[in-house]
Amino acid sequence: MRILGIETSADDTGIALIEAEGAYCTDFSFKVLANEVSSQNVHAEYGGIYPNLAKREHAKNLPLLLEKMPISHVYNSCDIHAIDAIAVTVGPGLEPCLWEGIEFAKKLAVQWHVPIVPVNHMEGHIVISMMDLRNPSLGELATFEFPALALLVSGGHTELILMKSFGQYEYIGRTRDDAAGEAFDKVARLLGLPYPGGPEISRLAEHARKTHEASPRGFKLPRPMMHENSYDFSFAGLKTAAERLIKSKPLQSLGREKLACEFEDSVTDVLVYKTLRAVEEYGANAVVMGGGVSANKHIRSVLSSKLEAVSSKLLVCPPQFSTDNGLMIAIAGYFHALKNEFEDPKSLSANGNWKLC
Repeated sequence: MRILGIETSADDTGIALIEAEGAYCTDFSFKVLANEVSSQNVHAEYGGIYPNLAKREHAKNLPLLLEKMPISHVYNSCDIHAIDAIAVTVGPGLEPCLWEGIEFAKKLAVQWHVPIVPVNHMEGHIVISMMDLRNPSLGELATFEFPALALLVSGGHTELILMKSFGQYEYIGRTRDDAAGEAFDKVARLLGLPYPGGPEISRLAEHARKTHEASPRGFKLPRPMMHENSYDFSFAGLKTAAERLIKSKPLQSLGREKLACEFEDSVTDVLVYKTLRAVEEYGANAVVMGGGVSANKHIRSVLSSKLEAVSSKLLVCPPQFSTDNGLMIAIAGYFHALKNEFEDPKSLSANGNWKLC
Protein backbone atom coordinates (compact mmCIF):
# COMPACT_ATOMS: atom_id res chain seq x y z
CA MET A 1 0.00 0.00 0.00
CA ARG A 2 1.33 3.43 -0.95
CA ILE A 3 0.56 6.27 1.45
CA LEU A 4 1.26 9.97 0.93
CA GLY A 5 1.77 11.76 4.27
CA ILE A 6 1.23 15.51 4.72
CA GLU A 7 2.30 17.43 7.83
CA THR A 8 1.67 21.14 8.53
CA SER A 9 0.89 21.36 12.25
CA ALA A 10 3.42 24.11 13.06
CA ASP A 11 6.28 25.67 11.10
CA ASP A 12 7.65 22.62 9.24
CA THR A 13 6.10 21.58 5.95
CA GLY A 14 6.48 17.86 5.33
CA ILE A 15 5.43 15.48 2.57
CA ALA A 16 6.50 11.83 2.35
CA LEU A 17 5.59 8.80 0.30
CA ILE A 18 5.94 5.26 1.64
CA GLU A 19 5.19 1.80 0.38
CA ALA A 20 4.19 -0.41 3.29
CA GLU A 21 2.97 -3.93 3.88
CA GLY A 22 2.04 -6.16 6.79
CA ALA A 23 0.07 -5.45 9.93
CA TYR A 24 1.02 -4.13 13.35
CA CYS A 25 3.50 -6.26 15.28
CA THR A 26 3.67 -9.18 12.85
CA ASP A 27 5.29 -8.59 9.49
CA PHE A 28 5.10 -4.82 9.06
CA SER A 29 7.79 -3.15 6.93
CA PHE A 30 7.99 -0.11 4.71
CA LYS A 31 10.09 1.61 2.07
CA VAL A 32 10.59 5.36 2.06
CA LEU A 33 10.07 6.41 -1.54
CA ALA A 34 10.42 10.12 -0.74
CA ASN A 35 10.62 12.32 2.35
CA GLU A 36 10.84 16.08 2.00
CA VAL A 37 10.73 18.73 4.72
CA SER A 38 10.88 22.50 4.41
CA SER A 39 11.72 24.27 7.68
CA GLN A 40 10.57 27.86 7.88
CA ASN A 41 13.24 30.35 8.91
CA VAL A 42 10.97 33.39 8.87
CA HIS A 43 10.03 33.13 12.56
CA ALA A 44 13.49 33.50 14.14
CA GLU A 45 13.31 37.28 14.45
CA TYR A 46 10.04 36.97 16.41
CA GLY A 47 11.25 34.31 18.84
CA GLY A 48 8.27 32.07 18.10
CA ILE A 49 5.83 30.91 15.44
CA TYR A 50 3.35 33.34 13.91
CA PRO A 51 0.48 31.05 12.80
CA ASN A 52 -0.73 33.10 9.83
CA LEU A 53 2.80 33.63 8.58
CA ALA A 54 3.43 29.89 8.92
CA LYS A 55 0.19 29.18 7.04
CA ARG A 56 1.36 31.35 4.16
CA GLU A 57 4.69 29.53 4.04
CA HIS A 58 2.90 26.15 4.00
CA ALA A 59 0.81 27.30 1.04
CA LYS A 60 4.00 28.15 -0.82
CA ASN A 61 5.94 25.03 0.18
CA LEU A 62 3.37 22.26 -0.28
CA PRO A 63 3.24 22.32 -4.12
CA LEU A 64 7.03 22.61 -4.27
CA LEU A 65 7.52 19.55 -2.06
CA LEU A 66 4.91 17.57 -3.96
CA GLU A 67 6.85 18.17 -7.16
CA LYS A 68 9.75 16.27 -5.57
CA MET A 69 7.62 13.17 -5.02
CA PRO A 70 7.97 10.29 -7.51
CA ILE A 71 4.24 10.77 -8.19
CA SER A 72 4.48 14.44 -9.12
CA HIS A 73 3.38 13.61 -12.67
CA VAL A 74 -0.13 12.84 -11.40
CA TYR A 75 -0.62 16.20 -9.68
CA ASN A 76 -2.87 17.42 -12.48
CA SER A 77 -4.10 14.04 -13.67
CA CYS A 78 -6.16 11.12 -12.40
CA ASP A 79 -3.62 8.31 -12.14
CA ILE A 80 -5.31 6.39 -9.32
CA HIS A 81 -2.59 3.74 -9.31
CA ALA A 82 0.07 6.10 -8.01
CA ILE A 83 -1.05 6.04 -4.34
CA ASP A 84 -3.68 4.22 -2.27
CA ALA A 85 -4.43 6.87 0.37
CA ILE A 86 -3.50 10.30 1.67
CA ALA A 87 -2.70 10.70 5.36
CA VAL A 88 -2.85 14.24 6.72
CA THR A 89 -2.32 15.79 10.15
CA VAL A 90 -5.59 17.21 11.47
CA GLY A 91 -4.40 17.98 15.02
CA PRO A 92 -3.15 18.89 17.50
CA GLY A 93 -1.34 22.00 16.32
CA LEU A 94 -1.87 25.54 15.08
CA GLU A 95 -5.23 25.53 13.32
CA PRO A 96 -4.34 27.95 10.50
CA CYS A 97 -1.40 25.70 9.67
CA LEU A 98 -3.43 22.49 9.98
CA TRP A 99 -6.09 23.85 7.64
CA GLU A 100 -3.53 24.55 4.94
CA GLY A 101 -2.42 20.92 4.90
CA ILE A 102 -5.99 19.63 5.10
CA GLU A 103 -7.20 21.71 2.17
CA PHE A 104 -4.20 20.63 0.11
CA ALA A 105 -4.92 16.97 0.93
CA LYS A 106 -8.60 17.42 0.02
CA LYS A 107 -7.68 18.85 -3.36
CA LEU A 108 -5.39 15.92 -4.12
CA ALA A 109 -7.95 13.38 -2.91
CA VAL A 110 -10.59 14.75 -5.26
CA GLN A 111 -8.21 14.96 -8.23
CA TRP A 112 -6.74 11.50 -7.68
CA HIS A 113 -9.93 9.77 -6.47
CA VAL A 114 -8.19 8.37 -3.38
CA PRO A 115 -9.36 8.27 0.26
CA ILE A 116 -8.08 10.45 3.11
CA VAL A 117 -7.14 9.21 6.56
CA PRO A 118 -6.87 11.79 9.40
CA VAL A 119 -3.81 11.42 11.64
CA ASN A 120 -3.07 12.68 15.14
CA HIS A 121 0.24 14.55 15.09
CA MET A 122 1.38 13.10 18.42
CA GLU A 123 0.62 9.56 17.30
CA GLY A 124 2.93 10.25 14.38
CA HIS A 125 5.76 11.02 16.82
CA ILE A 126 5.03 7.82 18.75
CA VAL A 127 4.85 5.57 15.71
CA ILE A 128 8.05 6.76 14.04
CA SER A 129 9.96 6.24 17.30
CA MET A 130 8.70 2.65 17.40
CA MET A 131 10.31 1.96 14.04
CA ASP A 132 13.64 0.31 13.37
CA LEU A 133 14.98 2.58 10.63
CA ARG A 134 17.79 0.42 9.27
CA ASN A 135 18.74 3.00 6.69
CA PRO A 136 17.15 6.17 5.28
CA SER A 137 14.90 4.19 2.93
CA LEU A 138 13.86 1.03 4.82
CA GLY A 139 12.15 0.35 8.12
CA GLU A 140 10.16 -2.05 10.23
CA LEU A 141 8.66 -2.21 13.71
CA ALA A 142 11.32 -2.38 16.43
CA THR A 143 11.46 -5.44 18.67
CA PHE A 144 9.90 -4.85 22.10
CA GLU A 145 7.07 -6.07 24.30
CA PHE A 146 4.06 -4.23 25.69
CA PRO A 147 3.20 -2.56 27.98
CA ALA A 148 5.23 0.46 26.94
CA LEU A 149 5.30 4.13 27.88
CA ALA A 150 5.37 7.00 25.42
CA LEU A 151 7.25 10.09 26.56
CA LEU A 152 6.34 12.92 24.19
CA VAL A 153 8.44 16.05 24.60
CA SER A 154 8.16 19.00 22.24
CA GLY A 155 7.53 22.73 22.10
CA GLY A 156 3.84 22.26 22.79
CA HIS A 157 3.64 18.93 24.61
CA THR A 158 5.15 17.08 27.53
CA GLU A 159 3.18 13.89 28.14
CA LEU A 160 3.47 10.39 29.53
CA ILE A 161 1.17 7.89 27.83
CA LEU A 162 0.66 4.23 28.72
CA MET A 163 0.37 1.81 25.80
CA LYS A 164 -0.92 -1.65 26.71
CA SER A 165 -1.06 -2.68 23.06
CA PHE A 166 -0.40 -1.21 19.65
CA GLY A 167 -2.50 1.93 19.13
CA GLN A 168 -4.11 1.79 22.60
CA TYR A 169 -3.32 4.95 24.56
CA GLU A 170 -3.97 6.16 28.10
CA TYR A 171 -2.69 9.49 29.43
CA ILE A 172 -1.06 9.19 32.84
CA GLY A 173 0.61 12.61 32.94
CA ARG A 174 0.94 15.85 31.02
CA THR A 175 2.23 19.38 31.49
CA ARG A 176 0.09 21.76 33.49
CA ASP A 177 1.58 24.86 31.85
CA ASP A 178 4.69 25.26 29.69
CA ALA A 179 5.95 22.25 27.78
CA ALA A 180 9.63 21.37 28.09
CA GLY A 181 10.46 22.59 24.58
CA GLU A 182 8.66 25.87 25.25
CA ALA A 183 10.73 26.34 28.42
CA PHE A 184 13.92 25.72 26.43
CA ASP A 185 12.94 28.45 23.97
CA LYS A 186 12.00 30.94 26.69
CA VAL A 187 15.21 30.45 28.68
CA ALA A 188 17.25 30.64 25.48
CA ARG A 189 15.67 34.03 24.81
CA LEU A 190 16.67 35.16 28.31
CA LEU A 191 20.22 34.08 27.51
CA GLY A 192 20.23 36.04 24.27
CA LEU A 193 20.23 32.89 22.11
CA PRO A 194 18.46 32.61 18.74
CA TYR A 195 15.20 30.75 18.08
CA PRO A 196 14.68 27.82 18.23
CA GLY A 197 16.43 27.81 21.57
CA GLY A 198 16.61 24.11 22.46
CA PRO A 199 19.58 23.23 20.23
CA GLU A 200 21.42 26.39 21.31
CA ILE A 201 21.06 25.63 25.03
CA SER A 202 22.17 22.04 24.42
CA ARG A 203 25.22 23.24 22.52
CA LEU A 204 26.30 25.49 25.40
CA ALA A 205 25.55 22.80 27.99
CA GLU A 206 27.56 20.20 26.11
CA HIS A 207 30.53 22.54 25.90
CA ALA A 208 30.27 23.23 29.64
CA ARG A 209 30.40 19.51 30.44
CA LYS A 210 33.35 18.91 28.13
CA THR A 211 35.38 21.75 29.60
CA HIS A 212 34.38 21.04 33.24
CA GLU A 213 32.96 24.53 33.51
CA ALA A 214 29.65 23.16 34.71
CA SER A 215 30.93 22.42 38.23
CA PRO A 216 30.98 24.08 40.63
CA ARG A 217 28.17 26.29 39.37
CA GLY A 218 27.41 28.27 42.49
CA PHE A 219 23.65 28.08 41.93
CA LYS A 220 20.93 25.49 41.49
CA LEU A 221 17.62 25.65 39.65
CA PRO A 222 14.52 23.82 40.95
CA ARG A 223 13.31 20.42 39.72
CA PRO A 224 9.58 21.27 39.50
CA MET A 225 7.05 18.62 40.59
CA MET A 226 9.72 15.93 40.49
CA HIS A 227 8.74 14.29 43.77
CA GLU A 228 4.98 14.83 43.61
CA ASN A 229 2.80 11.72 43.40
CA SER A 230 1.30 12.57 40.00
CA TYR A 231 3.00 12.13 36.65
CA ASP A 232 2.17 15.67 35.57
CA PHE A 233 4.83 18.20 34.63
CA SER A 234 5.27 21.94 35.09
CA PHE A 235 8.06 23.99 33.54
CA ALA A 236 6.72 27.55 33.84
CA GLY A 237 8.21 27.88 37.32
CA LEU A 238 11.58 26.66 36.11
CA LYS A 239 11.61 29.38 33.47
CA THR A 240 10.69 31.95 36.10
CA ALA A 241 13.45 30.72 38.43
CA ALA A 242 15.97 31.02 35.60
CA GLU A 243 14.72 34.53 34.82
CA ARG A 244 15.07 35.64 38.46
CA LEU A 245 18.57 34.21 38.63
CA ILE A 246 19.61 36.01 35.46
CA LYS A 247 18.19 39.30 36.77
CA SER A 248 19.87 38.90 40.17
CA LYS A 249 23.43 38.90 38.85
CA PRO A 250 25.27 39.90 35.69
CA LEU A 251 25.03 37.09 33.15
CA GLN A 252 28.78 37.18 32.72
CA SER A 253 29.34 36.36 36.39
CA LEU A 254 26.82 33.51 36.29
CA GLY A 255 28.29 32.05 33.15
CA ARG A 256 25.95 31.47 30.24
CA GLU A 257 27.26 27.95 29.62
CA LYS A 258 26.89 26.98 33.28
CA LEU A 259 23.33 28.30 33.40
CA ALA A 260 22.43 26.48 30.18
CA CYS A 261 23.88 23.28 31.62
CA GLU A 262 22.01 23.64 34.92
CA PHE A 263 18.75 24.31 33.08
CA GLU A 264 19.18 21.28 30.82
CA ASP A 265 20.06 19.13 33.85
CA SER A 266 16.91 20.30 35.62
CA VAL A 267 14.64 19.35 32.70
CA THR A 268 16.47 16.04 32.28
CA ASP A 269 16.20 15.15 35.97
CA VAL A 270 12.44 15.74 35.99
CA LEU A 271 11.72 13.85 32.76
CA VAL A 272 13.91 10.88 33.66
CA TYR A 273 12.78 10.57 37.28
CA LYS A 274 9.07 10.62 36.45
CA THR A 275 9.49 8.28 33.51
CA LEU A 276 11.44 5.74 35.57
CA ARG A 277 8.82 5.85 38.33
CA ALA A 278 6.10 5.21 35.74
CA VAL A 279 8.13 2.34 34.24
CA GLU A 280 8.27 0.70 37.67
CA GLU A 281 4.60 1.27 38.51
CA TYR A 282 3.21 0.06 35.17
CA GLY A 283 5.81 -2.60 34.43
CA ALA A 284 6.75 -1.03 31.12
CA ASN A 285 9.21 -2.99 29.01
CA ALA A 286 10.06 -0.02 26.81
CA VAL A 287 9.85 3.77 26.67
CA VAL A 288 9.01 5.32 23.31
CA MET A 289 10.39 8.86 23.25
CA GLY A 290 9.15 11.24 20.57
CA GLY A 291 8.87 14.93 19.73
CA GLY A 292 11.42 17.59 18.90
CA VAL A 293 13.10 17.55 22.32
CA SER A 294 13.80 13.82 21.87
CA ALA A 295 16.74 14.93 19.70
CA ASN A 296 18.46 16.28 22.83
CA LYS A 297 21.62 14.18 23.23
CA HIS A 298 21.89 14.61 26.99
CA ILE A 299 18.29 13.61 27.72
CA ARG A 300 18.59 10.60 25.41
CA SER A 301 21.83 9.46 27.01
CA VAL A 302 20.70 9.78 30.63
CA LEU A 303 17.30 8.17 30.00
CA SER A 304 18.80 5.29 28.01
CA SER A 305 21.35 4.56 30.74
CA LYS A 306 18.76 4.63 33.52
CA LEU A 307 16.35 2.40 31.60
CA GLU A 308 19.06 -0.13 30.87
CA ALA A 309 19.71 -0.40 34.60
CA VAL A 310 16.10 -1.49 35.17
CA SER A 311 15.99 -3.85 32.16
CA SER A 312 13.82 -1.59 30.05
CA LYS A 313 14.74 -0.18 26.67
CA LEU A 314 14.52 3.21 25.01
CA LEU A 315 12.94 3.46 21.57
CA VAL A 316 13.70 6.77 19.90
CA CYS A 317 13.95 7.73 16.26
CA PRO A 318 17.12 9.17 14.69
CA PRO A 319 17.39 12.93 15.41
CA GLN A 320 16.61 13.87 11.82
CA PHE A 321 13.12 12.36 12.25
CA SER A 322 12.38 13.82 15.70
CA THR A 323 11.06 17.11 14.36
CA ASP A 324 7.81 17.32 12.39
CA ASN A 325 7.82 15.44 9.09
CA GLY A 326 5.50 13.78 6.61
CA LEU A 327 7.10 10.37 7.09
CA MET A 328 5.69 9.91 10.59
CA ILE A 329 2.24 10.89 9.32
CA ALA A 330 2.43 8.45 6.41
CA ILE A 331 3.44 5.55 8.70
CA ALA A 332 0.73 6.29 11.26
CA GLY A 333 -1.78 6.77 8.47
CA TYR A 334 -0.97 3.36 7.03
CA PHE A 335 -2.14 1.58 10.18
CA HIS A 336 -5.42 3.50 10.14
CA ALA A 337 -5.84 2.81 6.43
CA LEU A 338 -5.53 -0.91 7.16
CA LYS A 339 -8.68 -0.59 9.28
CA ASN A 340 -10.42 1.54 6.62
CA GLU A 341 -10.56 4.50 8.99
CA PHE A 342 -11.06 7.00 6.19
CA GLU A 343 -13.02 10.22 6.36
CA ASP A 344 -15.16 12.05 3.86
CA PRO A 345 -13.11 15.05 2.64
CA LYS A 346 -16.18 17.26 3.07
CA SER A 347 -16.29 16.58 6.82
CA LEU A 348 -12.53 16.72 7.43
CA SER A 349 -11.59 19.62 9.71
CA ALA A 350 -8.73 20.85 11.88
CA ASN A 351 -8.70 20.18 15.62
CA GLY A 352 -5.94 22.11 17.30
CA ASN A 353 -6.50 20.36 20.65
CA TRP A 354 -7.09 16.80 19.45
CA LYS A 355 -6.18 14.31 22.18
CA LEU A 356 -5.02 10.76 21.53
CA CYS A 357 -7.56 9.42 23.98
